[in-house]
Amino acid sequence: MPKKQVIATASIGDSYLIDVQARHFSYKIDQPAPVGADSAPTPLDYFLFSLGGCMCTIGKTLADYRKIALRSIKVEINGDIDTDFLLGKTDEGRAGFTKIQMKVNIDADMTKAEKEAFVEEIEKRCPLADNVKEKSNIEVIVS
Repeated sequence: MPKKQVIATASIGDSYLIDVQARHFSYKIDQPAPVGADSAPTPLDYFLFSLGGCMCTIGKTLADYRKIALRSIKVEINGDIDTDFLLGKTDEGRAGFTKIQMKVNIDADMTKAEKEAFVEEIEKRCPLADNVKEKSNIEVIVS
Protein backbone atom coordinates (compact mmCIF):
# COMPACT_ATOMS: atom_id res chain seq x y z
CA MET A 1 0.00 0.00 0.00
CA PRO A 2 1.62 3.32 -1.08
CA LYS A 3 1.90 5.86 1.72
CA LYS A 4 2.61 9.57 1.78
CA GLN A 5 3.72 11.47 4.84
CA VAL A 6 2.34 14.98 5.32
CA ILE A 7 4.39 17.20 7.64
CA ALA A 8 3.45 20.48 9.31
CA THR A 9 4.96 22.42 12.20
CA ALA A 10 3.33 24.92 14.53
CA SER A 11 4.93 27.21 17.11
CA ILE A 12 3.57 29.76 19.58
CA GLY A 13 5.32 32.38 21.70
CA ASP A 14 3.96 34.83 24.27
CA SER A 15 0.80 35.76 22.32
CA TYR A 16 -1.86 33.53 20.78
CA LEU A 17 -0.46 34.08 17.27
CA ILE A 18 0.82 30.76 15.93
CA ASP A 19 3.23 30.31 13.04
CA VAL A 20 2.53 27.23 10.94
CA GLN A 21 4.69 25.74 8.19
CA ALA A 22 3.52 23.14 5.69
CA ARG A 23 5.67 22.28 2.68
CA HIS A 24 6.88 25.71 1.42
CA PHE A 25 3.88 27.62 2.79
CA SER A 26 3.58 29.71 5.93
CA TYR A 27 0.30 30.31 7.72
CA LYS A 28 -0.88 32.14 10.80
CA ILE A 29 -3.38 30.96 13.39
CA ASP A 30 -4.89 33.24 16.02
CA GLN A 31 -7.81 33.50 18.40
CA PRO A 32 -10.64 36.03 18.43
CA ALA A 33 -10.39 39.06 20.72
CA PRO A 34 -10.10 39.50 23.63
CA VAL A 35 -7.85 36.41 23.94
CA GLY A 36 -6.02 36.88 20.64
CA ALA A 37 -5.72 39.70 18.11
CA ASP A 38 -8.20 38.09 15.66
CA SER A 39 -5.55 38.43 12.94
CA ALA A 40 -5.96 34.96 11.41
CA PRO A 41 -8.35 31.99 11.42
CA THR A 42 -8.53 29.78 14.51
CA PRO A 43 -7.49 26.11 14.50
CA LEU A 44 -11.20 25.21 14.37
CA ASP A 45 -11.67 27.46 11.31
CA TYR A 46 -8.74 25.76 9.58
CA PHE A 47 -10.14 22.35 10.46
CA LEU A 48 -13.53 23.11 8.91
CA PHE A 49 -12.24 24.80 5.79
CA SER A 50 -9.68 22.03 5.35
CA LEU A 51 -12.54 19.53 5.43
CA GLY A 52 -14.42 21.60 2.83
CA GLY A 53 -11.30 21.92 0.70
CA CYS A 54 -10.71 18.18 0.84
CA MET A 55 -14.31 17.47 -0.20
CA CYS A 56 -13.94 19.89 -3.14
CA THR A 57 -10.58 18.42 -4.20
CA ILE A 58 -11.75 14.81 -4.06
CA GLY A 59 -14.97 15.79 -5.87
CA LYS A 60 -13.03 17.48 -8.67
CA THR A 61 -10.65 14.51 -8.90
CA LEU A 62 -13.52 12.00 -9.12
CA ALA A 63 -15.37 14.14 -11.67
CA ASP A 64 -12.27 14.41 -13.85
CA TYR A 65 -11.61 10.67 -13.58
CA ARG A 66 -15.22 9.82 -14.47
CA LYS A 67 -15.46 12.47 -17.19
CA ILE A 68 -18.31 14.28 -15.38
CA ALA A 69 -18.82 17.83 -16.64
CA LEU A 70 -18.57 19.43 -13.21
CA ARG A 71 -19.11 23.18 -13.20
CA SER A 72 -18.57 23.63 -9.47
CA ILE A 73 -18.79 22.18 -5.98
CA LYS A 74 -19.57 24.39 -3.02
CA VAL A 75 -19.32 23.02 0.52
CA GLU A 76 -20.71 25.01 3.44
CA ILE A 77 -19.68 23.56 6.79
CA ASN A 78 -20.70 24.35 10.32
CA GLY A 79 -19.63 22.61 13.48
CA ASP A 80 -20.93 22.58 17.03
CA ILE A 81 -18.37 22.49 19.81
CA ASP A 82 -18.68 22.43 23.62
CA THR A 83 -16.65 25.48 24.66
CA ASP A 84 -17.17 24.80 28.38
CA PHE A 85 -15.33 21.49 28.05
CA LEU A 86 -12.73 23.03 25.75
CA LEU A 87 -11.94 25.75 28.30
CA GLY A 88 -11.88 23.36 31.27
CA LYS A 89 -15.09 24.68 32.88
CA THR A 90 -16.50 21.14 32.98
CA ASP A 91 -15.16 17.60 32.78
CA GLU A 92 -18.29 16.29 31.07
CA GLY A 93 -18.46 16.26 27.31
CA ARG A 94 -15.72 16.16 24.72
CA ALA A 95 -13.24 18.58 23.16
CA GLY A 96 -14.06 17.82 19.52
CA PHE A 97 -16.97 18.88 17.39
CA THR A 98 -20.16 17.24 18.61
CA LYS A 99 -21.80 17.75 15.21
CA ILE A 100 -20.51 18.76 11.79
CA GLN A 101 -22.96 19.58 9.03
CA MET A 102 -21.87 19.87 5.40
CA LYS A 103 -24.17 21.34 2.79
CA VAL A 104 -22.77 20.28 -0.58
CA ASN A 105 -23.95 21.96 -3.78
CA ILE A 106 -22.96 20.15 -6.97
CA ASP A 107 -23.37 22.11 -10.20
CA ALA A 108 -23.39 19.41 -12.88
CA ASP A 109 -25.88 17.75 -15.19
CA MET A 110 -26.79 15.05 -12.68
CA THR A 111 -30.03 13.98 -11.02
CA LYS A 112 -30.45 14.52 -7.29
CA ALA A 113 -29.90 10.78 -6.74
CA GLU A 114 -26.69 10.86 -8.82
CA LYS A 115 -25.46 13.90 -6.86
CA GLU A 116 -26.20 12.16 -3.56
CA ALA A 117 -24.29 9.03 -4.65
CA PHE A 118 -21.44 11.21 -5.93
CA VAL A 119 -21.19 13.11 -2.62
CA GLU A 120 -21.30 9.82 -0.70
CA GLU A 121 -18.33 8.63 -2.78
CA ILE A 122 -16.50 11.93 -2.19
CA GLU A 123 -17.03 11.67 1.56
CA LYS A 124 -15.83 8.04 1.54
CA ARG A 125 -12.57 9.01 -0.24
CA CYS A 126 -11.88 12.32 1.56
CA PRO A 127 -9.02 11.77 4.05
CA LEU A 128 -10.27 14.50 6.39
CA ALA A 129 -13.84 13.18 6.45
CA ASP A 130 -12.37 9.75 7.17
CA ASN A 131 -10.34 11.18 10.06
CA VAL A 132 -13.49 12.69 11.54
CA LYS A 133 -15.50 9.48 11.22
CA GLU A 134 -12.80 6.95 12.12
CA LYS A 135 -10.31 6.87 14.95
CA SER A 136 -6.76 7.74 13.95
CA ASN A 137 -3.84 6.84 16.17
CA ILE A 138 -2.06 9.90 17.53
CA GLU A 139 1.42 9.37 18.92
CA VAL A 140 2.68 12.26 21.05
CA ILE A 141 6.44 12.47 21.67
CA VAL A 142 7.47 15.08 24.25
CA SER A 143 10.98 16.51 24.11
